[in-house]
Amino acid sequence: MERYEPDKSYADYIVIAAEENGVNVIGLTRGKDTRLHHTEILDEGELLIAQFTEQTSAIKVRGRARVYCRHGEIMSGSKQGGHL
Repeated sequence: MERYEPDKSYADYIVIAAEENGVNVIGLTRGKDTRLHHTEILDEGELLIAQFTEQTSAIKVRGRARVYCRHGEIMSGSKQGGHL
């Protein structure tokens, strides 16, 4: 088991709280090519606790959700919004 080291950038956790059904959470890899490596679908009221790791460099949230991290609280938009 890896020892926790607070000075490492991947030691951060985030909490994603779905505010509607069908919120997609997508983990993206580090490295030369960014790739999708994990997906979750959350329904309203469900929580996901995620961590940035040596493999995970980004987390994409699609749908209406609140994201809590050490930087504060962020609200994502609805998946119904579409692209411009």
